[in-house]
Amino acid sequence: MGTMESLKFLVSSKYIRDLATLVVAYGISINLFPSPNEYSSFMGDFSTATGIATFTMMLLSQFIFDKYGWGAAARITPTVLLLTGVGFFSLILFGDPLGPTLAKFGMTPLLAAVYVGAMQNIFSKSAKYSLFDPCKEMAYIPLDEDTKVKGKAAIDVVCNPLGKSGGALIQQFMILTFGSLASSTPYLGGILLVIVLAWLAAAKSLDTQFTALRQEEELEKEMERAAVKIPVVSETGNGTFAGGSLLNQSAGDSTGSTSETSTPSNI
Repeated sequence: MGTMESLKFLVSSKYIRDLATLVVAYGISINLFPSPNEYSSFMGDFSTATGIATFTMMLLSQFIFDKYGWGAAARITPTVLLLTGVGFFSLILFGDPLGPTLAKFGMTPLLAAVYVGAMQNIFSKSAKYSLFDPCKEMAYIPLDEDTKVKGKAAIDVVCNPLGKSGGALIQQFMILTFGSLASSTPYLGGILLVIVLAWLAAAKSLDTQFTALRQEEELEKEMERAAVKIPVVSETGNGTFAGGSLLNQSAGDSTGSTSETSTPSNI
């Protein structure tokens, strides 16, 4: 599918459109946060921490899917980004009153923001690998083959590149508009809030549709199993049932054998 065909398909299908919102929102949200390595060299073991967190989340993911279902698992990644984003931008914008308290722990508001930014990267990426990606792939399962193929192609062609480049484009636009990244920080926080809220709304909508499709699928399977178990009784030309004639024949044989047994023999 080409780009225009992908866009048309995204517009025509609400289910695929909600799924595309999840993909684009993650790509933009994760790229709105600067990498911790750009802030300070103390995050040299960032990849190790991400690997440990991802491994732990993968161990917990099966429990989350079994206990709370697809919808709860799909909401964990945007919730992590929302909470860490609020903490990060709050420390950047309103960190001065917290300065004396943070000084007791040997930190400044900026350093605390670096720690929160690092936590955001670690936990959001671990949630992506262990929950977001499985949720995205599971969302294709109840779709018919045509919608599944076209929807996946549309998301791969349009939404993945848009999500990956969207955060960087927003940052560049803000820098050109306001002169620096620091001056545009409040606006980046507002954009992140809008994107994550749209992400959560799309996840809720998709959960409703996903659950309905899975229930329909389960109902069809139950009907197919029930149809296999129902015996087929055919009617013969003289108006009697084939099953009944077999039963009558069996009953006649049984009666005949009983009569023969009960007849006294001549000595």
